[in-house]
Amino acid sequence: MVEYAPYPDGSQPTVQSERYFRTSQLAPSRPFIEAPVTLSEITGPLFSREGVVPEEADLTTGGRALGQLMVLAGQVLDEDARPLPGLLVEAWQANASGKYRHPVDGRDAPLDPNFTGAGRMVTDSEGRYRFVTIKPGAYPVPNTGNWWRPPHIHLSIYGYAFMSRMITQMYFPGDPLNEIDSILMSVPDAEARNRLVARDEAALGIHEHALGYGFDIVLRGRNQTPMENEGPAA
Repeated sequence: MVEYAPYPDGSQPTVQSERYFRTSQLAPSRPFIEAPVTLSEITGPLFSREGVVPEEADLTTGGRALGQLMVLAGQVLDEDARPLPGLLVEAWQANASGKYRHPVDGRDAPLDPNFTGAGRMVTDSEGRYRFVTIKPGAYPVPNTGNWWRPPHIHLSIYGYAFMSRMITQMYFPGDPLNEIDSILMSVPDAEARNRLVARDEAALGIHEHALGYGFDIVLRGRNQTPMENEGPAA
């Protein structure tokens, strides 16, 4: 078993946060029970990389989606900044109107028939991933006193088995809603929060067609990207 140094204080969100009131209702009140890691958890079930096709990394159905077209790209790295090839990366988000393509989202906002809302791809030999999508819109959280979530993209990273999954959110630089977002601000350390904000990188975009944003994902170590459901209950 590989031992890892503890996360620096404040670098990961707790499962209960005063800023994000819903955690007081949904988070466990007792300490986590650590399940033993046996051969079955390490070796399977596995996903088929051959079943992931390049077209799944384009959420815009060929650039016809409404909104600001953009490219999101980066690397998935370990604690020593080594690239991690062959990992499954999933992305899902709201459309330009702040509407998810999901039955749970009952808000009165239009769906875009040319926007899939979700995509996936497998990192290449240098741990790189790339999605073509649109910049999502902000949306209100019901029954919160008009709290609006800033534009963000959810990212899920699978290891070589489905039991190894980490989930995070990526935010956009300079958005005024970032500083008042209860979920982003549930990460206590400001430097760690900054690791959830993408970089403006024009070179990653498509000339005169799409903006470019860079976002690297670090899975371990002191520079780990903050992930959901990390840390003990507060």
